[in-house]
Amino acid sequence: MRKSAFYLSLAIVAASLAPSALAQKNNELNNPLPKHFPTKARYVRELAGKPTGGSSNLTYHGGPVITSAKVVPIFWGSAWSGSSVATSLSGYIAQFGGNGEYNTITQYSGILKSSLGGNAVYDSSNPPTNVTDAAIQAEVKKLFPSPDASTIYEVFLPKTSYSSSGSSTSCGGTNLQYCAYHGNFSFAGKDVKYASMPYPSCGGCQSSGFNDTQNFEHFVSHETREAVTDPDGTAWYDRRGYEADDKCAWSPTPFTDSTTGTNSGGSAYAYQYEWSNATSNCVKTK
Repeated sequence: MRKSAFYLSLAIVAASLAPSALAQKNNELNNPLPKHFPTKARYVRELAGKPTGGSSNLTYHGGPVITSAKVVPIFWGSAWSGSSVATSLSGYIAQFGGNGEYNTITQYSGILKSSLGGNAVYDSSNPPTNVTDAAIQAEVKKLFPSPDASTIYEVFLPKTSYSSSGSSTSCGGTNLQYCAYHGNFSFAGKDVKYASMPYPSCGGCQSSGFNDTQNFEHFVSHETREAVTDPDGTAWYDRRGYEADDKCAWSPTPFTDSTTGTNSGGSAYAYQYEWSNATSNCVKTK
């Protein structure tokens, strides 16, 4: 074979491989689980220290936000009856929408500080061990046959259950990939917003020095703000598909703020940093 023909053949082969290689690179860069709170391991792998990781601002993609939000915590399972953790979380949610940690998201599409509510609903029926996304949605439908489109229905699971979303699971499952998640579905003529809040029973979803209530508070601050800024997955996220709280999920280290309140155990309320387009960085408050 002549040299010119040989090099032409190599060029053709390289050209045929290029799209595949590019696709593989894009898959490595894009968020594999949109709207899911990454575990510590996933955060390190996908975001921390990456040149295209947490450094880019969020982009608005035209979808709705929840301008004036409400939250209803749903405690599913008999174990929540009389639980100080549940009582504390209701109080945490009630104050969250009016504080500086929530105010960080008012820069996005006219979102307002809001009295989120926090009036809890207790369902004494026990969930299955593996609580699928379909089961979470069914629980919301059962309890709220006439849902409100501006309310986020946050379903808290007991220690005896774990969450699954496709082949991925939360703490307690066989394929730990996320700590919690938010979503939406159409029901009774409404776009219903909800979140799955599994028990923070593993190191991949716990902050050092936090108790169970504070780890749940971390989940609430993360998922509530994301459900407000990107309820349908069509509003605010970065060029890789990561939402505002994903970008700051574990770094800087989640923090406590006693000026906003304390839980039933006397521990300061816990939060995580939030991405701010205004400063192109993770911030505590605004």
